[in-house]
Amino acid sequence: MALDQTAIGTVVAEQMQALERDYDDGQEHQIGAVITIVEILTPEGEETPEGQAARSDVRSRNNVGDLYRALGLLRIAEQAIVASISGG
Repeated sequence: MALDQTAIGTVVAEQMQALERDYDDGQEHQIGAVITIVEILTPEGEETPEGQAARSDVRSRNNVGDLYRALGLLRIAEQAIVASISGG
């Protein structure tokens, strides 16, 4: 069975709309690094609260040649998520 790509397409489309809105200032901007992280749920392994068996696998891809830079970008993203949780 093929994977439903709707979730990835929706997130990417929303990100592109936000980027176009935030960087539509007449200057020439370029997209640099891109990192995707996708969780795949498989009906095996531990039970969910609903009593269903599920396993979670995580896959990532990036276009960053320097893996230390990729880790730094992930750290910045982590800090942004933590700040949004704490309201700041």
